[in-house]
Amino acid sequence: MSITEHDWSKPAAMAIPAEGYFELERGRYGPIYPRTPSCYGFSIIAKVKPGREEAIRAHGKDLEAAVAADPEVLAPLRLHYLRWLLFDVGFGLHFQYQGIFDTDFDKYTEDAVTLFSQTGITTVFTNLEGFPEDWKENPASFVKYVREHQFPSFLEYGEYPYVTGIEIKKALRLKAAFSEMLDQMQ
Repeated sequence: MSITEHDWSKPAAMAIPAEGYFELERGRYGPIYPRTPSCYGFSIIAKVKPGREEAIRAHGKDLEAAVAADPEVLAPLRLHYLRWLLFDVGFGLHFQYQGIFDTDFDKYTEDAVTLFSQTGITTVFTNLEGFPEDWKENPASFVKYVREHQFPSFLEYGEYPYVTGIEIKKALRLKAAFSEMLDQMQ
């Protein structure tokens, strides 16, 4: 089903099999996960290297500052949302990364490696056990790590399904323009 066949005006939910896909289709780095009502995304859970909690929290502040300095710095990733969590359920500190974006997994991870290499921003994943030292020179090792630590969702929901971040921003610009036009008419 193409994006034009989806009705963005009606919420939608999609139950996803345990494998993370309906039909095995191979991408450059493994299975292609489907586009869902919330677009594309993935969740990673990995153990934090001992003593690296503060480095992870500092990385969050660094990323906040980078976006404040240049709101478009992460634009190549076509992100909707990121959520980072630190938690310990009795087996040591773990990190969870949740990202929702508009491109497929392969493109997102390749774009992330390129972005980190070009901007000097490093990935928070360097603080996680088993993350490859050669990730910048070897994007396949980055992808392999992410795939090994990914936990596919089994349900995804979209209040405005299959809508891209670009489409949302365009609609909000249009809304602002209409509001300004109406204000001018008064």
